[in-house]
Amino acid sequence: MLGSLADGVTEVTGFLEGEDSLATLNAFRQMGVAIDGPTQGRVTIQGVGMHGLQVPDGALDLGNSGTSMRLLTGLLAGQGMAVTLTGDSSLSGRPMRRVIDPLSRMNASIGSTEAFTAPLQIHPQSRLQGIDYQMPMASAQVKSALLLAGLCAKGETCITEPAPTRDHTERMLQGFGYPVRRDGNRICLTGGGRLSACEIDIPADISSATFFLVGVSIAEGSEMVLQHVGINPTRDGVISILKLMGAEIELLNEREVGGEPVADIRVTSTDLHGIDIPEELVPLAIDEFPAIFVAAACARGETRLRGAEELRVKESDRIQVMAEGLQRLGIEADPRPDGIVIQGGALQGGKVESHGDHRIAMSFAMAGLRATGPIEIADCANVNTSFPGFVPSAADMGLQIAEVKK
Repeated sequence: MLGSLADGVTEVTGFLEGEDSLATLNAFRQMGVAIDGPTQGRVTIQGVGMHGLQVPDGALDLGNSGTSMRLLTGLLAGQGMAVTLTGDSSLSGRPMRRVIDPLSRMNASIGSTEAFTAPLQIHPQSRLQGIDYQMPMASAQVKSALLLAGLCAKGETCITEPAPTRDHTERMLQGFGYPVRRDGNRICLTGGGRLSACEIDIPADISSATFFLVGVSIAEGSEMVLQHVGINPTRDGVISILKLMGAEIELLNEREVGGEPVADIRVTSTDLHGIDIPEELVPLAIDEFPAIFVAAACARGETRLRGAEELRVKESDRIQVMAEGLQRLGIEADPRPDGIVIQGGALQGGKVESHGDHRIAMSFAMAGLRATGPIEIADCANVNTSFPGFVPSAADMGLQIAEVKK
């Protein structure tokens, strides 16, 4: 996104060829940006400048990517052109009012369904107006959408978070030479500046690494080193939570790559125990909870999660879907409005529904490491949105897993 708006050529290495990322590339190609690749993880973006995007011929289809839709809504709100954003059935059911309302306060004009869901129609509008926004709930996607809108807004845009969320956008803006001011949980930028192209080396994704952190932890006699993993302090909640549960996790070769902290992670199998998950860690591990729930199912005692109502509006209702799946596998799992209570026990085999949610599917795949019988996971095609090649990768690491075509 930033490379497209920058002046010059941006070179990206370590690009994940997942469907979400590819949908984003295609959207910018539709808006006249020349993009080469991906080829072996490398992408070259010919930036068109802050106001060089062209009106696309048709709607921009963002597939299953909520991140792409929310961030693009902010980025395009100040571009002065008409654009429609669409997605698949899952994305079309996800809440968009959380970005529409604050963007409207910035003078954006955005249409949606009566339920404030996609498709979203972004109408041409005169220059946006910067705002000072107190976020009612912690959301990196909302924060990023407002910062991207602020690039084309008059004056200063400031966002105050109720709790820290992932800060990749702020770091990336600074990497492109755009001044961002941070004071605790308050982030500000002034519109009207320019982005300068740069080289970006993307570390391995901690959300994808989480499945193997959990898998190794629960599989007796296992050990693994995961290399070049991003350990951004706004994203490392899963490491803290698993360590509190007794996991043996060690960070090796810590370093900084392109403004992002990176490390190799060694994990060794051990006996886990249940905990009350500290609420301050929830925003720092919000995407990793389906896998954490599997760890809790294999732990001694009870694990309790509170303050995670955001999980109910992800690609699926992750609290309810995980609870139902764990129950089918013989685990006591009590869903609550903002969390869940899981009593560790013996995982059984059975059939579970992923409801098209990639993280649900991969989490239950890891549960197979401890189940007494086979686990069949239905509706798994969307695994490719974030982790293409998950099945062969997991099989290479010793998981007895196979994809069944129907």
